This record gives sequence, C-alpha cells and structure tokens, in this order.
Amino acid sequence: MSAHPEPSRPPTAGMPGRSAAEIRRDIDLQRQDLSRSVTALRGRVAELTDWRRQVREHRRELVIGAAVAGFAIGSLLALRRRR
Repeated sequence: MSAHPEPSRPPTAGMPGRSAAEIRRDIDLQRQDLSRSVTALRGRVAELTDWRRQVREHRRELVIGAAVAGFAIGSLLALRRRR
C-alpha cells in the first residue's frame, strides 16, 4: 500500500493555524450574514404584526369565526332565558 498525502484543505473556523487576517475576514463575513438575517427578520416581524394586512389576507376566516362566536353566544343567551 502506498501512502497518499492528504489533499490540503483551506483552514476553517475554529481550526488552529489561521492568520489574523483570515480570522478578521471570517468575522466580517459572519457580521454581514448576521446583518442580512436581522434585516430579513425585522421585515418578517413587521409583516406578521401588521394587523390590517392580516385582516385583508384572512377576511374569510375572520367572518367564519365571528359567525361561529355569534351563534355560540346567541345559543347560550337563549338557553339562559328559557330557564
């Protein structure tokens, strides 16, 4: 059996032997990625907490829910009056 040398791999995060410049570059890349993630998250939170948009998008469900709630309350009041 002949010994094959391992192919050289680029250093990865947490690996010893990285230069200060490589570490700084990795930190900058992580900051950029985090910034993009936070921006996307802020947009999603704004979208989900916009109650006017939620009403527009779920009008049918709201009408059905209101009808069911009205029917249930009306039925309870009618039963109490009978007693």
